[in-house]
Amino acid sequence: MRKILTSLIALMAIASMDAQQRAPKLVVCITVDQLRGDYIEYFYNTFGEHGFKRLMNEGVVFNSISFEFSNIDQASAFATLFTGSNPSFNGISGEKRYDFNENKEISILHDAEFLGNYTRDNYSPRRLLASTIGDELKLASQGQSDVYAIAPDAESAILSAGHAANCAFWIDNINGKWATTTYYKGIPWYVDRFNGSTESLTTRVDKMTWTPSLPVDRYAAFPYVQDNRPFRYLFDSRLQDSYPDLKTSALVNAEVNRLAFQFLEYAAFGTRSCPDMLALTYYAGNFNRQKDKEYTLEIQDTYTQLDRNLEQLLNAIDKKIGLNNTLIVFTGSGYYKSFETNPSNLQLGGGDFFPKRCVALLNMYLMQLYGQKNWVTGYYNGQIYLNRKAIEDGRLAIEEIEKKAADFVAEFSGVQNVITDCALRSGNWNDGNVQLQNGTHHIGRGDLIIELQPGWKINLEIPGEKVKVVRNNAVITPLVFMGNGLKPKHIYREVKATEIAPTVTHILRIRPPNASQKTPLYELTN
Repeated sequence: MRKILTSLIALMAIASMDAQQRAPKLVVCITVDQLRGDYIEYFYNTFGEHGFKRLMNEGVVFNSISFEFSNIDQASAFATLFTGSNPSFNGISGEKRYDFNENKEISILHDAEFLGNYTRDNYSPRRLLASTIGDELKLASQGQSDVYAIAPDAESAILSAGHAANCAFWIDNINGKWATTTYYKGIPWYVDRFNGSTESLTTRVDKMTWTPSLPVDRYAAFPYVQDNRPFRYLFDSRLQDSYPDLKTSALVNAEVNRLAFQFLEYAAFGTRSCPDMLALTYYAGNFNRQKDKEYTLEIQDTYTQLDRNLEQLLNAIDKKIGLNNTLIVFTGSGYYKSFETNPSNLQLGGGDFFPKRCVALLNMYLMQLYGQKNWVTGYYNGQIYLNRKAIEDGRLAIEEIEKKAADFVAEFSGVQNVITDCALRSGNWNDGNVQLQNGTHHIGRGDLIIELQPGWKINLEIPGEKVKVVRNNAVITPLVFMGNGLKPKHIYREVKATEIAPTVTHILRIRPPNASQKTPLYELTN
């Protein structure tokens, strides 16, 4: 009898270990651009039972993730989440870069060597210097796993897909088609068919209307709403901003689902011997036509509709593959973009920082020291670029000029901190500069990195352009792992954004991305 009991216990233990440790058939990474955990809390009573609430009730829920650098945007966030490394390693410090030779701003992913499919834009992931979760899955499976990404924008699509993915898709700003780049070698037939069908966004956009999905009196989360009348937005394809505006509305997430359902139906996910991966990006930021307003009915409706989109997606995955066979990874991008407008009679701290004037005065100062040359190339995204060719021609020490320039700029009103490229390269920096180090890469970085005090406005003196107000607020960003036999659990500690990728690869039983230096979250390894 004792032998029989011992054998039964051993078999049960083995079965339990197998259930807990098996690799999923499909990984679905759901990343919500500009997701705010506090908004999930505020709007909770407008949600159904099977969207946000299902994730929170059935998943392993971490209260918030944190990024280890400032000035987060879509590109730097997605590169960090999917490589498990900061911009100082993965090379993606922002959505755009400035070409001073051409005197224009271009996408960080712009690559003239590759044409677009269903788009005029030229993109590739070649500026991403680290491997992604999908890349490692492709390597481990010898190319047998399928890896796809779907997102409203090219940056989030390509950076969540990686280098070795089958394909990445985004909505083109001109024609509304699901676009990709010829860097990826093939478009599934069902995407071509969808783009040419009556279901495509192009054929429906002129008839689409965004109105509140609930009675407006249900949207009572904010006591600060100035205009509580029902809104109504149309999207005219003849207008230049039609698709960019729609991509920041609550309607865009349903479009992501439409294409995702095509993949769930036809991509044969979960039928291979190796796991597959689908990366989906939703949007939960401000509407383009409401960028200068806070506490709106529009943002509340965006979350209400997103809740329904999540419910539809989870139901579709459960029906087709089974949530027990699927690992769901849900999180946000760790930032929130808005433009503040303060009443004229309210006097707050801060002031205006004028980069053009700063550059001009710095150039005059360096002329006094080193002669009549243009020593400063320009300013972009919080960084000042010196004229490296003039410095080399003058046989001057770049470290000396950077130091003198930094000391000069540090005296400007509103400047909290200035650090030089040479200091970051040599390791001559302290804990106060760690975010500036983590958030920049030595290739293409400016010579001076400027940090402004909170409340100060960056005034580029461009007519009609919104003035950016500096805020250093953390954004509560939940992280949820659900499915694949995981038991519900709430963990009230903050985790690093760079810990997510090695945790996913651990569950997949593959190596972490090559620039990842974190270990998997221990709550998911036991």
